[in-house]
This record gives sequence, C-alpha cells and structure tokens, in this order.
Amino acid sequence: MAALRQTAGSGVLETCGLERILEALKLLLSPGGSGASSLQITKHDVLLTTLKSNLSALEDKFLKDPHWKKLKLLRDEIANEAEWRQDCMDVTWRFTSQTLLLLLCLKETMIRLAVEFNPGKPNPRTPEAAPALSPDTLSISQQKTVQSVLQFVVTLGVCPYLVPGVGVPVSYRTEFGAVVQDVVCLDAAPSAPRRLYTSCRVLLNVAQHASLGSLIFCRHFGDIAAGLCQLGFCPTKRKPLNPKEEVLTEDERALSRKALRDILDQVYQPLAVRELLILQGGPPQSYTDGKTQVMCRAPAWLRRLCGQLLSERLMRPSGVQAVVRGILEGAGAGAAGGSDAEATAADWEKCDLIAKILASCPQQSLSPEDYYRDICPQILDLFHFQDKLTGLQFQRVATTTFISMSRERPQLAAKYLLQPVLAPLHRCLNTAEVSECDMVPGTILVTEEELSRCIEDVYKVYVVGNEPLTVLVDSLLPVLGVLFSLYCFTKHSVSHIRSLCQEILLWMLGKLERKKAVTSLKGFAGLEKTVPSLHSLCHFRAATQGGIMITIKEAVCDEDEDEALYQKVSSEQCQVEHLGDLLSHCQECGLAGDFFIFCLKELTHMAVEDEAELKSKPFSSKSLLELEQHQTLLVESQERKLLVLQLTAVLCERMSEQIFTNITQVVDFVAATLQRACASLAHQAESTVESQTLSMSMGLVAVMLGGAIQLKSSEFAILKQLLPLLEKVSNTYPDPVIQELAVDLRITISTHGAFSTEAVSVAAQSTLNKKDPGGKREEQQQTSHERYSNVSYHHLEQQRSHCTSNQTSLTPNAPLVPQEVREPSITINQKSGSITTEQLQEALLSAYDPQIPTRAAALRTLSRWIEQREPKALEMQKKLLKIFLENLEHEDTFIYLSAIQGVAVLSDVYPEKILPGLLAQYDGGKDKHTLETRMKVGEILMRIVRALGDMVSEYREPLIHTFLRGARDPDSAHRASSLSNLGELCQRLDFMLGSVVHEVTTCLIAVAKTDREVQVRRAAVHVIVLLLRGLSQKATVVLRDVLKDLYHLLKHVVRLESDDVAKLHAQLALEELDEIMRNFLFPPQKLEKKIMVLP
Repeated sequence: MAALRQTAGSGVLETCGLERILEALKLLLSPGGSGASSLQITKHDVLLTTLKSNLSALEDKFLKDPHWKKLKLLRDEIANEAEWRQDCMDVTWRFTSQTLLLLLCLKETMIRLAVEFNPGKPNPRTPEAAPALSPDTLSISQQKTVQSVLQFVVTLGVCPYLVPGVGVPVSYRTEFGAVVQDVVCLDAAPSAPRRLYTSCRVLLNVAQHASLGSLIFCRHFGDIAAGLCQLGFCPTKRKPLNPKEEVLTEDERALSRKALRDILDQVYQPLAVRELLILQGGPPQSYTDGKTQVMCRAPAWLRRLCGQLLSERLMRPSGVQAVVRGILEGAGAGAAGGSDAEATAADWEKCDLIAKILASCPQQSLSPEDYYRDICPQILDLFHFQDKLTGLQFQRVATTTFISMSRERPQLAAKYLLQPVLAPLHRCLNTAEVSECDMVPGTILVTEEELSRCIEDVYKVYVVGNEPLTVLVDSLLPVLGVLFSLYCFTKHSVSHIRSLCQEILLWMLGKLERKKAVTSLKGFAGLEKTVPSLHSLCHFRAATQGGIMITIKEAVCDEDEDEALYQKVSSEQCQVEHLGDLLSHCQECGLAGDFFIFCLKELTHMAVEDEAELKSKPFSSKSLLELEQHQTLLVESQERKLLVLQLTAVLCERMSEQIFTNITQVVDFVAATLQRACASLAHQAESTVESQTLSMSMGLVAVMLGGAIQLKSSEFAILKQLLPLLEKVSNTYPDPVIQELAVDLRITISTHGAFSTEAVSVAAQSTLNKKDPGGKREEQQQTSHERYSNVSYHHLEQQRSHCTSNQTSLTPNAPLVPQEVREPSITINQKSGSITTEQLQEALLSAYDPQIPTRAAALRTLSRWIEQREPKALEMQKKLLKIFLENLEHEDTFIYLSAIQGVAVLSDVYPEKILPGLLAQYDGGKDKHTLETRMKVGEILMRIVRALGDMVSEYREPLIHTFLRGARDPDSAHRASSLSNLGELCQRLDFMLGSVVHEVTTCLIAVAKTDREVQVRRAAVHVIVLLLRGLSQKATVVLRDVLKDLYHLLKHVVRLESDDVAKLHAQLALEELDEIMRNFLFPPQKLEKKIMVLP
C-alpha cells in the first residue's frame, strides 16, 4: 500500500527497540499474561469486554508511561500515513487495526536496525568465534508472540469477511473461531470488503521482511490467498447505491490479483499447490445425520480460478514435482518422507489421482504436444530421486503417470517418454547409424550412469507398472536383443542390473504374442538375423563405479584373428547357455515348450537340407564366384546347424518334465520327431538313434490313446494332425511291427478311441514301464499339466542322446564346436594316476592362455595334480617350476597367487631342489628381479616354511642367512619383508635356533634403533613379539643369553620411539615377556595327589 511507505527519515526509529513493540503486542493479547488461551475460553460479551480493556490498557501505557513515548510517536506517524479507518464502532476491527499498526511498527524498526547494524571485522585470532547476531533477529519467545498476534489478526481481520465457500470457515477450526464469527459486526463502517482488503494488504506489507514473511506464510498462507482470491476475482452482484459506499475500485481488485500471483510465485510451490487444492474443495457432500455440519461447496468462480492457478503451477519449471509434493505432503508425508511416507507411497489411489492430473492436458497449453514436450522430462526426473522414502513415492507416481499417458495418447508418449528412456539402447543397435566421430575405438557410446538409469527406468515402467499396453510392448521389442546381450554380460560378473535385465526379459516374453516371443528367442540365439541386436562394433565393458558401459571395439589385427574367432565361438556358446537359463523360468507359460518344438523342427529341416546338398550339381559346372558364394553359404549353414544342435542339447539338459503344458505342445513334439524320422528314412540314413526316436514317438502317442489321460473331442482334433505322418511311416518304414502300430494308431485317432487294438495297449504299457518300472501309473493321472509332461519326459532324454550323436557325426566342422561341449573340463577332480598326457599338455598350454580365468584355472589344476602326487605331473617338475615362476611376473592377483601356490606345493615335494633357487632369487639384487617379484618369492618361502614344519631345521642356515642379508637391503620394503619372514621362521624353530640367536638379536637391536624407515622398525619390533609368542615358556631357555638385551630394547622403544605402532608392538612384547617371567618365577600350583597301587 502506497501510504505505508518506510519512514526512513524519521528520527524516532533510532531509539525505539523491538522489546517495547513486542511488549505492546503482549499487552494487546492478554493483560493477565496468560496468552491466547485465556481468550479462547471466553464467550461473546466477555470477549468484547476483554478486547476493549486491552485497547484501553494500551492507550493508558502510551499516555502515562514515558518509556512508551517513542513507540507512540512511531505508531501515530504510521497511522497518519495509513489509508484505512482505525476508528470504528466494531471493537474487533479497532483491535485488528491497532494490531496491524504495531506489526508495521515492528517491521519498520527491524528494517532500521538492520540498516544501522555494523558488525565490524572478525578477530583473526579467534576465527572459530560465532559472528555477531543482527539486532533485528527475533528470539524464540518473540517469534511465538508474533505468531499469536498473527493468529489474532487472521482470525479477526480476514476469516470473518470471507464469503461462504471461500476457504475453511473459522468456526470449523476452534471453539474460539465460532465465538469470533458471532461477535464481528459487519454493519459498522468500514465495510467487510474494505476490512478484508486492508488486512490482506497490511499483512503482505509486513511479509516483505524475510523473517516476518516466513512466520506469516508458514501458517496463514491459505487464508491470505483465499482473501486475495475473493478481492480480485469474486464477481460483484450490484453497483453501489451510494457513491460514498465503500466498494473496492477496479484498481484495487487488479492490485489484489497481482498480489495473489506474486505470493504464489514466491512461496514454497508444494505449499501453494496444497492450499489451492484446499480452496478448490472437493465434490458436494451430503449427510443424513442432522448433527453433522456440512461445509459449503466452493463457488464455481473459485473452482475455475483454482484450476487455472494449479495448471499454471504445473506448467512452471519443476511444476510436476511441486504438484506431486503438494498432494503427497498434504496426505501426511513430510517434505523428505515423514512417518506416513511409506503408507502414502503404498496408496495407489493417490498415485492414480496424480497420474490423471498430470496426464490431462490443461486449457492453458497451446496443444497436447506442447504440454507433453514440457511435462514429460519432469516426469522422467521423478524416477531418479535418491532419498528412499521420497523416491519411492515419486517413482510410483511416475510409473502410474507414465502408464496413464501411454494409454491416453500413445503416440505422444512414445515420442516424449519412451524414446528418451530407451535412447541409450537404441544408440547401440545394429540398425542404428553410428556417426564417424563415434567410430573411434574406445569411444564410450553409452556411459555407466546412462545405462544403469535406462535399465532401472525400464524396470520401473514395465515390470513394476505391469501394464502390457501396445505402445509399451512395441517400443521395447526392438531393443530386446541388446537387453539380452547385456544380461549375458552381467552373468559373467557381479552387477546390480542383472536381476533387472532378467525380470524385464521375462516380463516381455510373457506379454508378447507367442509368435513374436519365439521370434525374439530365435534372435537371442542368433538364428534370426532380422531381429535387431547389438551393433557389431559395440561391446560391453565394466565401468569404474561397478556398473557397465558400452564402448566401440578395438580394431582386430591379423595376428588376433584366431583370438577373435575364439571369442566369437565362446560368446555364442555362453549366449546359448544363458538363453537356456532364461527359458528355465518360462516353462509354466509354455514358451519354453514352443521354442523347444521349434528347435526340433529345425533339426528336421537340417536333415532335408543335407539330402538336398547331396543332390546338388557338381562343382565343375560352377564359376569361381559361384564357388566362393557356395562356400560362404555352406559355412553359414554349418554354423547354423551347429548352433541348433547346441541349443537343442542345452534345452534338453536344462528343461524339466514340466516343459509341455498342454496337449497341443505334446502333439507338436511328436509330429516334429516323426517328421525327422521320416526325413532320415527318405535319404536312407536310418540309424539306431533314429529307430529309437521313432519307437519312442509311437509309444508316446499310444500312451495318450491308451487311457493315461482322458482325451476330449477337441483334443482328438489336434491328434488328427499326426494322421499323414503315421500313414507315411506305415508305408515307408521297413519294420512290419512299426508299420502295424502306425496303422492301429491311425485307426484309434480316427475313431476317437472307439476302436483300439492290442498293439496300441502293448506299446503304451511298454513305454510306461520304461518311464515307471514299478507300474505306478496312478501318479501319471493327476493334472493335465503333469500328465503331458510325464509322457514326454523320457522322449526328452532320448532327444538329448540324438543331439549328441548328431554333433559327433559332423566331423568336418568339429573344431567349430566349443571345447567345453567336446570334452570334459580339465578342472574336474581326478583320482591319482588317472590323468592322461593329453590332459597334461592341454593344462600346460592353458597356463599361457591370454584369458586370465583360463590361465588361473590351469595353474590351480597343475598345483592340485602336484599335491595329489600325479606321476605324469611330477615327471615335468622343472617345466612346471618354470611356468610358475614366469607367472609370478603377472600383474593380476588371480594369476600370481595361483603361481605362488604352485611353487609352494612343488617345493613341498622337492624342497632340496627348489629351495636353493628360490633363496637365490629372493636374495638377488634389483638388477636381476623386481621388488614385486622378490616379495612374491618371500611369500612362497613362508608357505614352504609352514609346510615343512619340523623339517625346516634342515634348511635353517640358508634361510636365516638369506633373511639377515635381506635386513640390510637398500630397499626398505624388502628389509621389512625379510624381518617379517625372519620372525615367522624363528617362531617355528624353537630350540633349534641354537647359536644364531645372537646374530638375530644383534640384527633386531640395530634395526630397531638405527633404521630410518618406520615400517622397518615396526617389523623389527614385531619379530620380537612373534618370537616371544611362539616360544612362550620356552623363551627362558632358548633366549636366556639375550633376554635381557631384548628387554632393554623394548623399553628403549617404548620411551624414545616416535611411531605409535612401533610403541604398540613393543608394549605387546613387554606384556608377553611379563607373562612369561611371572609363570617362570611363580609357576601355577597343581593340586594333585599320587595314588600308587602296591603289587
């Protein structure tokens, strides 16, 4: 308000303090000093009398007390500049006016005190001292007083003048509010709109001060906003009859509208959203109980206004977060997730409500696309809050909103929600165009953070949301190949996104149409080239923070072609195995059974293709280009065949009896096996396996027709698919028994089981006896799922043997089959004398393999063979020692620790041959071996000492002399290592220390007193601790000549050593020595009695 300008030129403010103004405010509240509580219990007349007495007491203070003169002058000056009437017949308005004047005085005084405040420069000698407090700062008790005053101002000056339906009526809040509603006189001048306008404008003026504004808006923002809404937007019903009648001008209404928008922009946005929702109100309420008070519904103009203002809050930057916080915090959860945050997050109704609000395009937006372009990035940000409780709420809201938008406007959701989420995966597809600048080897195409965030967001939307909308499924389908490749990579290491990838893949495979799901599985296995997959130039790499990133591969040199081929074959094998693991979770839905049947049909196609190749024209009639193309196609065909065989073998191994879930799958399974048997007969390639397969298929049909399961008419219609195949078998198979059985089965299927021959029953019983020799057929007649599974399981075993035989028959392409399939791993436990020369040679070659896991496994296998005293391994001790020593130089921990173990085991077998060489290598200079290698050799020597046990005395002299020489090495780390090894050795020698105890003691004393390196001095003292701890009571005998010297050394270290760790070691040694001497001087008394039996 223009009249309430700051009185900066007045000299009164220079001496008026805050305490006087706050004392005046207290006087207005309660002359008895009991605060607001004494007023809350009063009724109409008593309240009016109390307000009058408070006003009179305040005026008496101004007139009679000279200390209040300065405050009176300030109040009068502000009152003269004010543009509202303070004199009124209504006591409540006079009380409100005086309170507003004192609040303005408080604000002006605080401003002047802050301007005049000059804290001065801080004292550099006491930088930790707190800075001087500003004089305009209110204490806790003063803030409570101001809050009480503000409550009175709002209760008396704002709430009574709100029209019904605007804001929460004051009578619904407290009993005192109901009393105030009755005592306010609306007939006296000024009018109610003028009073409301004055109260709101003065409060906003006071709120311009930061500390006072926080007190006002923290508790009374809703009431002030309600007043401004009424002042600026409430439609006027009539024109004033009298020009002098007090009605707001259009300028004042415009000023109120502007003030409303200003405070909405200034305050905490979730608070603004919550208060606007309260002002907007809910649907009309109806109560049949006459005692229940019914609140008036918000008027239509206010509902429209609040809706418009809420839409504006939403369209602002971070508006989505403000709306979500406003609704959730209003439901009981604090700003950072209060005590009710988990319950709020679990309330899906509130999440659905917020999702509907966010998914609805407001009228203020130019178009739905503009709205989605602005809002969708904010919705995606809701997924990434770090706080657990708040993040849980926001993630559920984001998931629900994501699904609601995808359901209402799928095209816009795909463009502005799904594309940004899936962008990291689309970037590395084989169908994507990679720019030349990103083709540089080593370029990071997708960072660790991007990939982790992408997978987590996809999991939250698809798996947690669990809504198989068309737009969601279609958007994720192209990147399933990349997801599967990522899943395979995570299976080789520990990664937090492995389970997420698996859940996403299983969810998608379960929601896809069966045909698309099988096609996706074919793409995973590499059998369907049209399915998008990971770009050939991209590969996954472990990142620094434990995640995964996608980078461009390094160029393959000519020398590395064999390695690249090996990597390709091993990668394909791993993908097939991981696909089998994934399908093991898809058996209940029937997807695993359908894919297995597809593999069987592929085997049949392979047999037909082989026959066609045999009938192809000879090479002599082809040109060179045709020959090259034919060779390329032949290689690709062979690779595909091997892949199908390997995939079928893995599925036979991983799948259980429950792979088939309905009779359709069982019939398809039988049809596939019959087709393959017929194809084999067509090109006269009959074998024992094919005969067994055909017999088992016929028996399987006989079991279904023989009463193992109750077939319906619809199921007989499915079985009729086998009639052409059975007819072909009856006409082409040479065995008359099989021909007769095929004819009988055709008759039984055609007559729906009305006619069945003895041959069908015998075949069924024979098949069941193979599955269950005890004849317990009742176990096979439980549920349909179990019945179909049981009758086909034995044939699964038969199919596995058939795949194995097919693999071994492809001898020209045998090298393409991974080694793990062709022969058992070398790491399988072998009995003594059972290893062969080939296995030993393979292990020796693997010890030089560039792959770290392979090399380490080979080294550990060789170590185990030595430990088991395998003769063939012991014959090559020199070569094995050379291999172990060469691998000591490797930088990987897994490699050199395996090499250390190997040398230690070999030295345990041949210590007299290997130990001298190790001592020479440990004692060598820097020019011979690196420090790291010498340290590793020291570890080997310690393992040898532990393994030799009492036999270590035979090698006492060379070991001790080597370690003593190492204690004088120029390198401090080697000196410390030598001393540590010396302590370990002396601890195990006991009485065999002999005369060298003097040399050891002299060395330890010299090092502990004179060495410059802290770690070396620590090691020397630690040797004494180990020595005393190992000898225990024997120390008084073994160390009797040097025990005094050691004691003096330890006391010297405790008194003069600057290193705390060395002091600690010395103190521990003294405690050990003290215990030893106490037991020596005062041996424990043994209360025992000898009992002798006389002959």
